[in-house]
Amino acid sequence: MGTFIDTYLEETKRIIETIDRKAIGEVIGCLAPLTRSRGRLFIIGVGGSAANASHAVNDFRKIAEIECYTPVDNVAELTAWTNDKGFEHIFSEWLATSRLAKGDVVMVLSVGGGTGKTSKNLVLAMQAARSAGAKVVSIVSRGGGMARKLSDACVLVPVVAGERITPHAEGWQAVILHLVVNALVEGAK
Repeated sequence: MGTFIDTYLEETKRIIETIDRKAIGEVIGCLAPLTRSRGRLFIIGVGGSAANASHAVNDFRKIAEIECYTPVDNVAELTAWTNDKGFEHIFSEWLATSRLAKGDVVMVLSVGGGTGKTSKNLVLAMQAARSAGAKVVSIVSRGGGMARKLSDACVLVPVVAGERITPHAEGWQAVILHLVVNALVEGAK
């Protein structure tokens, strides 16, 4: 067990050493105007990234004082959209009902960033955000998928072990989200 612990923590150290700090700064730059404007932050993700979205809403609202929401906190609405429109439309329909607009930001949390085959719900939501004039930011891994292409700012969690992409990606989402929230608060002082 000690060997695995050392391996995992060594992988974490490699991520710390190689993660793109400029990209993190770009995400902060996209979100900073929300601390002064009436713009809103919408956070979307599936699986463990959905849990991170729910946690992040709390921190962005309570600590950074940004109006912030996630559809994953309302299972009734989420399953209704799934039933009526299909799982690929859950986020884009929710954003449309939320009247997503210029001045808002959509944050995507995902391991792979979405493609035409996986997490299409994220891709459609990002496309809806672009059409509405909202900014898109993301925290993803692997190659970044469509999130890397459609985001105004994208943090790519480096792949350091193919068999542990998901735990590193989702773990680092939490680290980066806490960093961003606290950077916004410090910048507001």
